[in-house]
Amino acid sequence: MVPRLRMHYLYSVVMAILNWTWWRHPGSLRSPLRGAGRGCLGWGWLLLVLGALCTDARAQVPGELERQVKAAYLYKFAGFVEWPDGSFARPDAPLVIGVAGADALADQLEQSVAGHSVNGRAVQVKKVRRGDALAGLHVLYLGALEKTALQEMLAASRGLALLTVSDSDEVYAMGSMINFVMAEDKVRFDVALKPVAQAHIRISARMLLAAYRVQTGGA
Repeated sequence: MVPRLRMHYLYSVVMAILNWTWWRHPGSLRSPLRGAGRGCLGWGWLLLVLGALCTDARAQVPGELERQVKAAYLYKFAGFVEWPDGSFARPDAPLVIGVAGADALADQLEQSVAGHSVNGRAVQVKKVRRGDALAGLHVLYLGALEKTALQEMLAASRGLALLTVSDSDEVYAMGSMINFVMAEDKVRFDVALKPVAQAHIRISARMLLAAYRVQTGGA
């Protein structure tokens, strides 16, 4: 199969798994341990396919498939997080995923979430620049930015109910909540619970079961 066509085919499989997982587990995240074992099965299949995608990315289209894998993860993360009351301006307000320092990933994510929703909310993708207000965002991905810009954004995120995601150990050490890592040629993720608790958001136990590592500490 032509690499580009194969890429889109495999990504459609990932999105089908995401949709199946949410259909299979429609319950409230206020009881995160409920159905955790079954949720782990759905995550396991997702990790298997994402691992194959990422390995294939290194062999055929470096960077492009990895972006698609990360976009799929960002979309999936949003379905396993509970934000406190008042995090959405209106009952029908969209869930907003901000992307800083990674325009190509933002474009990929925007294409991926078009026509999809998370827990009944439309998903909106916003490219975030240095100095932009972070209020109104629900997820923020921190990509390739200068260290001072990253520090400023993380500082601005504190006190907000905002899930921060990075793919740098340095940024993770600064206080991001989730960090993408490569493990055995697969894209996995670590979770730091301390900054999550400080932001007054909750991550489902089903998602924590799928994490590569979960840290009880953090910045």
